[in-house]
Parts: sequence; structure tokens; C-alpha cells
Amino acid sequence: MEHGLDLAPFYDGYTEARGAPPYDPRLMVKLLIYGYSNGVTSSRALERRCHHDVAFMFLTAQAAPDFVAISRFRRRHLKAFTALFTQALGLCARAGLVSLGNVALDGSKIRASASRHRAMSYDRMVRAEGELAGEVEALLADAERIDAAEDAVHGDRRGDELPAELARREGRLAAIGKAKADLEAEYEAKARAKAEQDAAGRGADDAEQAAAGEQAEAVAVVPGKAQRSFTDPDARIMKTTDGSFHYCYNAQTVVDEGSQVILSTKLVASGADSPELPMALQDLADSLATAGIEKWPQTLLADAGYFSESNVAAVTEAGIDPLIATGRQKHGEKSQAAPRGPIPKGLTPKQRMARKLHTKKGRAAYARRKAIVEPVFGQMKVAQDAGKLRLRGLDNAQGEWTLQAFCHNVRKLRNSGFHWVSAEVFS
Repeated sequence: MEHGLDLAPFYDGYTEARGAPPYDPRLMVKLLIYGYSNGVTSSRALERRCHHDVAFMFLTAQAAPDFVAISRFRRRHLKAFTALFTQALGLCARAGLVSLGNVALDGSKIRASASRHRAMSYDRMVRAEGELAGEVEALLADAERIDAAEDAVHGDRRGDELPAELARREGRLAAIGKAKADLEAEYEAKARAKAEQDAAGRGADDAEQAAAGEQAEAVAVVPGKAQRSFTDPDARIMKTTDGSFHYCYNAQTVVDEGSQVILSTKLVASGADSPELPMALQDLADSLATAGIEKWPQTLLADAGYFSESNVAAVTEAGIDPLIATGRQKHGEKSQAAPRGPIPKGLTPKQRMARKLHTKKGRAAYARRKAIVEPVFGQMKVAQDAGKLRLRGLDNAQGEWTLQAFCHNVRKLRNSGFHWVSAEVFS
């Protein structure tokens, strides 16, 4: 039986009233899938390959779309590529690559298309805002004084156009003002949420919680070293595996043990893993349902970055057995002996989880975590060059990352020998 992918979402944007697309969407989909699967993600590099690489020339029938057309098609159809991800996941299930016994959740820092040198700290924003405002005021005054003389200099032009210097400074002033306001709003929201949470812990009623939140918001202080990028304001500074700091997104990814197929994945603009676990469970449920997979995972494996009592409760309530590390084991440290006998009464959730992880069954299951999820990130970053995004903004970055995840699952399908490619996809 032959299985294929439904490319209707890529054609829905083209109608007879608007004319036929300049390049067949099927051709463009083939080009992007093959390119991303082989680590060629730049639209200019893809155009060059269409002229010089036999495989790319074959797939595009020597049509050789230019880099502008490739870039626009990719950006325009990000949601359609997201739909392809769930289709491919369904095909993986039919191929027997999805077991849903043990699944592993982990996050990986994916470099955003933003440089640390195109960012500014809050302290610097405050100083620069005043400096630029003064420069703009001086330039406006100077432009006013020479307004009459410009008529003669510029001929048939009005002569009152903004000087280039003024236009650049005004634009930079506006960008700094927006970044400064975003930082202030972010820290005010954090202060309010923390105050309301503390008030709820003390048993305060809704009115007291709201009052506490408003008071905290009013006195919220933005740290002077807090930064915001001008090229991708959604990205955040995160520590990467090499110990350096870069603007990144955090790819929260759930992987199946059977064949390292990605079940769900989502980019978040936060380096912390623990707060993202409940949303990862929801994304997993949505992804499996959309792919038509009715089974549900038995065990969720996650490292110490995800542990909290509320996360253990959330996984349990979802009908999954949680195995979440409660701390990191030091290098060379000997593991504790497997506990025996009934579980002692009065243990905290953290103590119960630690005891569970030290049982023979728990230790054997958790040992599989690294072999399930971490190789996936390695495979994608090496084979697909997925460690750095090209599109900016959280929504665009999410679409591109989903395309990378789709290509990873397609590579698993190809290696499995499952006959899935139809004439509608790669003919």
C-alpha cells in the first residue's frame, strides 16, 4: 500500500482568479524538504544548488527558483509545513515507528537569527534614549534654520524632507523606546504573578491577591543588565552547551523510544525547562490527536530541570507514569543501593520520586532517557544544520523548527524502508 502527504494546504493560497503560481508548490516543497534534510537551509544556497547540484537539479526539473521565491514560499507556508509534521507522524505510526512506551522530554537551545552585538542592556537604553532625543531635537532645530535655503539646493524637490541623519536617529530612538517598554512590561508582569502566587500561598482572597499584584507591579524594577535584541525581540539570552551565551529559543521536544521519532516539539522564549512541562503535555496530546494516534505514552522520562511537585502531579493526572530526576548525580558518585520493602509513610513527593528512581526498574528505565532524546538533537544539528534558525520572531522560528522536526521524522521513515512516498510528493 502506498502512502503520501496531502499538499492541499500549499495550493489553497492559489486560485485561478489570481493566476497560477510561478513555481508549482509541489516543486518548492520537494526543494525545501530535501534541502533542510541535508543541512542546506539558506535560500541563496538552495538557489545555487539548483544550478550546480545534480540531485537538486533533478528534483526541480532544472527550474532553478531564485532565492527570493524560495524565501517567500517558505515564509508564506510555515503553517502548511506544520501540518506536514503531523501527517508524517501519522505515517511513522503506520510504519510501526511509534511505540509510546517510554517517551523522553528535553529542551535544547536553538540559536536565533540575532547577534549579541545588536542588543542593548536596560541601563544603556535609558542613557541612549536621552542622548538620541537631544540629537534629534538639535537636528530638527538645524533643519528649521536652513529650510529656506534648501529650496534652492534641492530644485523641484520640496526641500523639507527629513535629513538622513535625523531619519536614522528617529528610527533608532523608536526601537530603543519599544525595547525599553517591553522590558518594563515583562518585569512588571513577573512581579505581579509572583506577588499573586505568594498571596495565594498565604490563603488570601482574590481581592487581596489582586491588590498585592498591583502593588508589586507598581514597584517592579528592571535589572540594569537585562537585555533585548533589536533583530529578534522574541529571542532571549540563554546559556548554550559550550558554556557561552547567545540569543536562542528553547526547543521543548518529546521523543518516542522506539525509533527516536519526534512526537511533539515547541519553541519557547525561556531558558528554564520546568515551567514548560504542562504545556509540553498539552502539545503532545494535540499532536497525537491530529496525527490520528489513539495510544498514549506509558512513562515520561525527564531530567532534573523539569522536577517540581506540580509537574509530577501534572504528568500523573495525564495518565502517564513520571520518572523525573530530582537532582544531578556528581561525576564519579556511586549510585545508592536499590531500596527494599514497602514505601515508608510520610515521604514528600520529591523523596518518593528519588526512591522510585533508585529501584532497579526505575533506574533501568531512566537510563534510557539519554539514548532517546539527546541523540535526536545531535542528529538534527549535525545532519540538518538545525542548530541555528534563519527566520526571526517566535511564530516564524516555530514554523521553521517544525519543518526541521518534520525532516527528521521523514529521515526515520526513509531509513525504516516503509513505502510511503507517493507520486504526489516526489515525482
